[in-house]
Amino acid sequence: MTKKQPTIEASLKAAIIKSKMTHYALAKAAIVTPSQIDRFMLSVDDPRHRGISLATASRLAEVLGLELLARTSD
Repeated sequence: MTKKQPTIEASLKAAIIKSKMTHYALAKAAIVTPSQIDRFMLSVDDPRHRGISLATASRLAEVLGLELLARTSD
């Protein structure tokens, strides 16, 4: 049985939580608004939830020390 890989969104949310940075501090470092992070971090079932652009995700990933890697086939 193949283990399902986490989505980019799930990985980014997990990294934000793990960083223990406030949304304000993270937003300031990534040059985005805190409200973008606040809405992104809400459950997708919450009507206030909003996705983020690829540019915003890239900025957040850089601040959090994340990088996108290709999966290797076995």
